[in-house]
Amino acid sequence: MALFKIQKGKKVKKLAPNRINFEKDLNKFFENNLEELLNITFLASEYPTSFGGRIDTLGIDKNGAPVIIEYKKTQNENIINQGLSYLRWLLDHKADFEILCRRKSINLKIDWNSPRVICVAESFNKFDLDTVAILPIKIELLRYKFYEDNILLLEPETYQEIKISKSFLKSKKEKLNLPKQFSINDHLKRAKKPIQKIFNILREKIISLDKNITEEPKAKYIAYKLSTNFADVVILVNSLKIFLNVKSGQLNDPYNIARDLTKPKPIGHWGNGDYEIRLNKEEDINKVFELIKQSYNLNK
Repeated sequence: MALFKIQKGKKVKKLAPNRINFEKDLNKFFENNLEELLNITFLASEYPTSFGGRIDTLGIDKNGAPVIIEYKKTQNENIINQGLSYLRWLLDHKADFEILCRRKSINLKIDWNSPRVICVAESFNKFDLDTVAILPIKIELLRYKFYEDNILLLEPETYQEIKISKSFLKSKKEKLNLPKQFSINDHLKRAKKPIQKIFNILREKIISLDKNITEEPKAKYIAYKLSTNFADVVILVNSLKIFLNVKSGQLNDPYNIARDLTKPKPIGHWGNGDYEIRLNKEEDINKVFELIKQSYNLNK
């Protein structure tokens, strides 16, 4: 993607890409900025496994999900298979991860239903995308590019998901010991009909914002994300809870419908960010959506 800098007099200058010379530099850059870039807490670098491999970066997200991050510097590296191998190892060594979290003073309850594998690369080829599209587990692909003037572009790679048979999924999950996968219907079935209708209207509005938005049902909520979550929706019996990935004091809320979860003291919650909105009336959808768009613009 070409990036342009607007200069004085409304002249534009095309920014030239810069390259990182060593993969280690890329790892360190992300690890030093993991919270800001991906809303993930850093735990360990080059974490050793019992079969000899080392996980590039190990972290935990704000909902307690373990996160494996692998970086791809050259085209011939197969970090997707590496990431899956490390995931399998981690699911067989949960106690090791829990001990690491205690050592790092992580007080979150670990969500073993939603572990994440993130692959970071300057580009992905067709074989990468085809592999990820058919896997029975979600792999997150992020493309990065550095430009002059200290500019970083970070965006999710899009790919077409392929429908595969239930028998294939079952055999793969048993073989890899993969965690349970959740669906929108898993969340909707707990809500009454009016709330289901409200969610479907809101969902359509959110997805229409950007073709690159990923909708990802988790154990406790449904995430809407680009490179990181901008809105998390919890479906309850009589209402929706929407969490916005916006820091305290940064949300313009003219309707006074968002609750700041940091005041008077921080309150624990499932989703990302500092704001919570309750939605149970169809006439309030547009108001809520305006606030969701603010979070989207801050996180895109």
